[in-house]
Amino acid sequence: MKLRLVGHDYRYAVEQIMLALFPTERPDYSLDSNIGSVELITESRLSSGTVYVQVTTTMRCGDRVSRGVARVRLDKLTDRIISDRQHQMIVKQSFYRAAGCFIKAPPVWGSLTGIRPAKLATSALESGADDKTAINKLTGKYHVSPERAVMCLRAAKAALSLKNSLEPKDIALYVGIPFCPTRCAYCSFVSNSVEVSFGLVDPFIEVLLREIEALANLVSKLSLRIITVYIGGGTPTSLPPQALDTVMRALKTSFDLSNVKEYTVEAGRPDTINALNIEIMRGLGAGRICVNPQSMSGQVLSSIGRRHTPQDVLDAVRLVKKSGASLNMDVIAGLPGDSPDGFRATLSSVLELEPENVTVHTLSMKKGSRILLDGTEIPGGPEVSVMLDYASIALSAGHYSPYYLYRQKFTSGGFENTGWSRPGFNGIYNICMMEELCTVLSLGGGGVTKLVSPGGRIERVFNAKYPREYILMKDKAEKKLKIIEDFLSSP
Repeated sequence: MKLRLVGHDYRYAVEQIMLALFPTERPDYSLDSNIGSVELITESRLSSGTVYVQVTTTMRCGDRVSRGVARVRLDKLTDRIISDRQHQMIVKQSFYRAAGCFIKAPPVWGSLTGIRPAKLATSALESGADDKTAINKLTGKYHVSPERAVMCLRAAKAALSLKNSLEPKDIALYVGIPFCPTRCAYCSFVSNSVEVSFGLVDPFIEVLLREIEALANLVSKLSLRIITVYIGGGTPTSLPPQALDTVMRALKTSFDLSNVKEYTVEAGRPDTINALNIEIMRGLGAGRICVNPQSMSGQVLSSIGRRHTPQDVLDAVRLVKKSGASLNMDVIAGLPGDSPDGFRATLSSVLELEPENVTVHTLSMKKGSRILLDGTEIPGGPEVSVMLDYASIALSAGHYSPYYLYRQKFTSGGFENTGWSRPGFNGIYNICMMEELCTVLSLGGGGVTKLVSPGGRIERVFNAKYPREYILMKDKAEKKLKIIEDFLSSP
């Protein structure tokens, strides 16, 4: 798409909304005289008056011309950060309004491109809006579909309920284990196959134990209170049982976990779950275990490079339920070889197992994934829409409610990932992380520490991504602790 920006340079905002509405287009700022009659040309013009700042977007393709206008009052631009956000918002809104006659169907998320759409509903409720007003803000101002607006409202209420229960010193703890049995075709997560990098496990654990000790000392010094623990990855249960025991035992002995309300282990791959590691997890504090089939079709599992079978899922779930832990299960809409009928069968099978949580992901075409590199054929946006619509109906009928949701780039159809729970089983860590309700301190490979101040200021500190880099991160680890202490000690 040919793009011209006048009066502003909000390229990222323009490109975000462009990709959301026209996924196959790419930005081209070289407006030359050799423009073909079938090319879409877009001008985004910002102007400022005495009362309003306005953005007018004009789209032209041959003889077809469309304009969209969005504006914001100057007196709402109270500081640099707010001004920047408001400018980006009206850039996107005007672009969306101009694009109406050039797109086949409006996207369910309207002009929103951010990761956390539920935050808009949360903000509205906190400012005193009732349910109807919060929904109308999403559907009217941002053109979100009514169904997604209701999902945002329900997730916002879950977030506010948790937020109101938090104390100033409450934090979440995350431990990243960047190993998996194999790499899935859709995955670009930081994970190494244990088969390939088995020699890295022991030195990785050694460094992780040192990091646990150092961070535990800081948590104690700052009188922080851990309310939720999440061990993710990767696949933590791909570790040898003794290594898993060592890590979890170190967490238990180093940190004060007496205030923990939720302790999750992302066991994930059913073929890594057995009676021994279930016993280890339960014995050392885990009360919530994730078994993530992604699909219950053997053919689809094979196409994404998973070694487990649907029967392995059933066996793993049986072990988790026998242990008394609560159960989360993940499925993915839009996998290679899947179809709306196949997805319906998967979700129906999952619901028969009665997990306390079900997370419905939309396939994201991540850079570096085998699906993208190989050009694997996947279901299109309309098919994924049918899958997600069915999921919403089936989960609601099963007395599940959406308690958190987020969006990723390059998802099929521009859809979302949603966590659904039965009453009393909202995932505390997931809400804290996605709604940024409290500080999340991260350990291990690929861990991202998210520091959150009472005033809402956020700073992130990243651990080394790959096991080999993590093993060599001593100097960075000391710097990270200093950043955490300075941030959390400041008024």
